Amino acid sequence: MKIKPTWFLYMIRCVDNSLYTGITIDLDRRFAEHQSQGKKCAKYLRGKAPLELVFTTEVGTKSDASRLELRLKKCSKATKEKLVSGAIGLESIQTNF
Repeated sequence: MKIKPTWFLYMIRCVDNSLYTGITIDLDRRFAEHQSQGKKCAKYLRGKAPLELVFTTEVGTKSDASRLELRLKKCSKATKEKLVSGAIGLESIQTNF
């Protein structure tokens, strides 16, 4: 039986204070790719270093991670900042849409 990987949702703060949201099964590898500013870096993050990983959470399946990522991307910057600071939890994001 094949073991399904665990997916993570993460947010990165850029030098311009913007927040980038993504999903991955390997946080360390993916963040290193973003920091390298190379071909595997998200286009949005190029030229916006230094980067800081400010939020991570284990989500489960790829489907769950993708749905939550989309919901979070639709949220306002203020809501994302509250999530990063711990003022609200993910359950607030999941029930907003």
